[in-house]
Amino acid sequence: INHGWKNTGLLNINEKETLQHLNQRLSSYLERVRSLEQENAFLESKICDWYANNAPSSLPDFSQYFRNIQELQNMILSTTIENARLERQIDNAQQTANSLRTRYQMEINLRNSIEGDIAELSRALNEFNIAGQDLERQVQCLQEELFQVKSNHAGEVNFLQQQLGARVNVEMNAAPSVDLNQVLSEIRDEYENLMDRNLMEVENMFLTRSAELNQEVSFGAEQLQSNTNEIIDLKRSVQALEIELQSEISLNNALESTLAETEATFGAQLAQLQCLIDNIEAQLSQIRSDLERQNYEYQLLMDQKNHLEMEISTYKYLLEGLDTHVPAHHFPGAKHVFHHHMKC
Repeated sequence: INHGWKNTGLLNINEKETLQHLNQRLSSYLERVRSLEQENAFLESKICDWYANNAPSSLPDFSQYFRNIQELQNMILSTTIENARLERQIDNAQQTANSLRTRYQMEINLRNSIEGDIAELSRALNEFNIAGQDLERQVQCLQEELFQVKSNHAGEVNFLQQQLGARVNVEMNAAPSVDLNQVLSEIRDEYENLMDRNLMEVENMFLTRSAELNQEVSFGAEQLQSNTNEIIDLKRSVQALEIELQSEISLNNALESTLAETEATFGAQLAQLQCLIDNIEAQLSQIRSDLERQNYEYQLLMDQKNHLEMEISTYKYLLEGLDTHVPAHHFPGAKHVFHHHMKC
């Protein structure tokens, strides 16, 4: 070969080294291409096997879960509205109970005031009874005194009659005689009239005051009975409202417990669904990453292929230029390598 180069003068040592270098690079590139193709085929077979083993026959149907979630959201909304309504009812019941408690306290104060008035009237009635008893004793004393006066008068009259005699008439020329019996009778009548008037006045005053006291006591008793009945009704109303309030509170607690259990149950289901969705998203992300990596490797292979095609074109150009100047039997090894790589 060196002898042919010296005789023809077409090739030099640099061109030979360039051809050898290109031949070596071509061999290494082709070897790299075969290796990458084998690796790509291996990865494709692994991807196909993974899809064959792991790919679901059909995508999971989440419509039922979405319907359940929608139903739960509707239930939560309706329960929230019902809780708000019950809270309003409880607030209204509490306000009513507070109003009734205030009214009940006012009625108790009124009852205490009326009981105080009744106690005062009872004391006044006792005082009037005592005064009436005193007046009765005074009347009795006056009657006894009147009886005593009458007895004394009768005794005095008898005594005077015995002294004067039944048929003795004393005449005095100096002055007219005085009828002692008539004078005593007039005194007795006047005293009896005075006693009767005093007794009648005392009895009338006692009867009038007693009637007034009886009327006041009767009115106070009726008012007390009315207030007592109203207080009893208010107590019943308060008890009924307290029972209703406790019932509403129990219902509210039960609804809150049911809501908490429902939220916990469907929260766990939502967590499971979210976990399933996360797993599927992770698988999709892994598949996407594998596809991007394969795309990147494929792009690298295409770049290497284009680069190799450019070098092959250059190598072919050099060989064609060599063939135009040198006979073919001078480079049998080079043409054999080139045709071998082209076949590969």
